[in-house]
Amino acid sequence: MPRVFFITGASSGLGRAYAQEVINRGDFVVATSRKVESLQFTGTSTKNYLPVSLEITDRASIDAALRAAVDAFGRIDVLVNNAGYGLMGIFEELTDDEINREMAVNFFATLHITRAAIQLMRDQTPCGGVIQQITSITGQCGVSMMSLYCASKWAVEGFTESIAQEMNPAWNIKFTCIEPGGFRTNFFNSISIQESKTPAYAHIDPRETAKALEKAQRGDPSKGANAMYELAVMEEPPLRIVLGSDALGHMLAKIEKYGADLKKYGHISTSTDADENEKWK
Repeated sequence: MPRVFFITGASSGLGRAYAQEVINRGDFVVATSRKVESLQFTGTSTKNYLPVSLEITDRASIDAALRAAVDAFGRIDVLVNNAGYGLMGIFEELTDDEINREMAVNFFATLHITRAAIQLMRDQTPCGGVIQQITSITGQCGVSMMSLYCASKWAVEGFTESIAQEMNPAWNIKFTCIEPGGFRTNFFNSISIQESKTPAYAHIDPRETAKALEKAQRGDPSKGANAMYELAVMEEPPLRIVLGSDALGHMLAKIEKYGADLKKYGHISTSTDADENEKWK
């Protein structure tokens, strides 16, 4: 039986490539975007494709989109939380509105749609499904001038790792945090870049940093989509995985640094344990 994929943020970038990959593989896709006219794919018909308008920060819109998917195809097998908003700027200068929007789109929206999908996957027959959180290598490795973007992705990572442990194995609901490195999409053309107005931060430039990060992108979106599809159909997908040689390099370097610091300062860590003969009250 064809699987039913529900993909947010499917109008561009990895989301668009992933939706096309699903269609090419013979499965069904519910592709969502704020503007359905921006959703364009080949090989679609009413039998394998449903475009849905979704305002990701609106719970009523989330519920309506999921309902439309179930009404069209009977179930959802793979939820792909791909929609996101990029914000780049010096933390001290970011406004409360900018911070709140970043967390609303990247974290709270993911939280709400994940909760709804868990309930749906648990209750459908047969029960089960895969929830893929498309985070970022920045959900594991901090990047200068992307503090709130990183924070939102780290939040998704911690939230997902926790709720994965709450699932009853009988429900057959799996989670994977997918952490892409730099992929050659329009991400850096669509993010909000706040240029510095504070002389104290003259040593760093958000716009120049964005240009350098864009130039360094190695990832091919179609290859990324292929990898994400393969993860979705695995019997036991990993809880998290990086995509891209750049992301792998960053993560391996971080693990090495973590390991070195744990060994170097381990004596401080273990010094806080209570004495074995001390009674606990």
